[in-house]
Amino acid sequence: MSDYHPMWKSLGLDLAAHDAMLQSVGQAYQETFLSQPNRPEGMKYFDFVISEVHGLRIKELLDAKAQGRKVIGSYCTFVPEELILALDGVSVGLCTGGDFALDLVDQVLPRNTCSLIKSAFGFKLGKVCPYIESCDLVVGENTCDGKKKAYEIMRRFIPNLHVIDLPQVKSEAGKGLLLAEYKRFAAKLEELTGRKLELGKLKAAIVTVNAKRAALKRLAALRQADPAPISGLDALLVSQVSFYDDPVRFTGAVSALCDELEKRVAAGQGVFAPKRPRLVISGCPMAFPNWKLPAILESSGAVIVGEESCVGERSTRWLTPENGNSVDEAIAQLVDRYLQIECAVFTPNPTRIEYAEQITRERKADGVVHYSLQFCQPYQMEAGPVVEQLEKDSIPALRIDTDYSREDEGQIRTRVEAFLERLHA
Repeated sequence: MSDYHPMWKSLGLDLAAHDAMLQSVGQAYQETFLSQPNRPEGMKYFDFVISEVHGLRIKELLDAKAQGRKVIGSYCTFVPEELILALDGVSVGLCTGGDFALDLVDQVLPRNTCSLIKSAFGFKLGKVCPYIESCDLVVGENTCDGKKKAYEIMRRFIPNLHVIDLPQVKSEAGKGLLLAEYKRFAAKLEELTGRKLELGKLKAAIVTVNAKRAALKRLAALRQADPAPISGLDALLVSQVSFYDDPVRFTGAVSALCDELEKRVAAGQGVFAPKRPRLVISGCPMAFPNWKLPAILESSGAVIVGEESCVGERSTRWLTPENGNSVDEAIAQLVDRYLQIECAVFTPNPTRIEYAEQITRERKADGVVHYSLQFCQPYQMEAGPVVEQLEKDSIPALRIDTDYSREDEGQIRTRVEAFLERLHA
């Protein structure tokens, strides 16, 4: 493996803290993923990506910058990757899935802030994220009041920050707001890159992103099989990698994995024995390297067959039309596509419950685990109605509120084991 320390030093990382983080994540990855039995061969690509996620991939970003391209980092699936690619930018997701530098974070944020927001600050203040240090522009979005106010503080540490305002109601007025914001974002990208947004390049970018999402939709559909051809942990990992990897290369790797899984399904082969309790996770996104709850679920005897979340099927469920006749029409089609995402920021949000039920029945799941981060008001507020409706419709549901620490793992495991016993009662 190459020594990337000179590169990390040039980005201003705290090398000691970064080495400690890599060691911790690497150990967790070994214990969580590489110890799984019967993993598909196609997962070796994603294992390699993770092994080089702060190495080779960062070098690729820096090489792209040296060629005049701009690196755009984002925190949310509402940031349209298509606009970034159309202006020859490189789109990458930013780290929000682990606790780092909490002592520094607690100096600028309230303690009762959700782990995802605190994590975004921790990676920056702790100087352990080469992605954010490689960015020419960081893009935030107002998906909750916590983020809205946090970005005001974040500007002290990330001056190259652009925030997209999001509507809270799916209405014509809401659509108009998102259209104006996407056009404002496109103008920002034009200013940053020195390029003009052209229809041909925008349509090509839409085709590229559609292909990536179609590959992930294909993977999701294969999880209907029993026995499951891939673990929920590995399926989650593929989704997490989608935010970091080159989109064309990633699409090829997912397609090859699906080819292998189709053969597994045809042969009746799975990662676990048939009739294992099948679960769907609904709720907050699980950003890299947040694997706590899925690891507990599958090590307790279940298999995860779907995720109703942003790092899951909310980000891939819809494709964008590829037939826009003008830049304005193509952007409007992007708005229509992204406005369908069932984020808890929207009020009311009935289609989220409907899809949670739909995916549960399609995947022949036995129950749903609703996952919320503590102090995440939108998802914690929705948790009650979601669980209540699921139970009313004869779908067993378990509500888990947690954070990124490991202190409650024993308690969660006890509740999960009791839930699995209920499913088989």
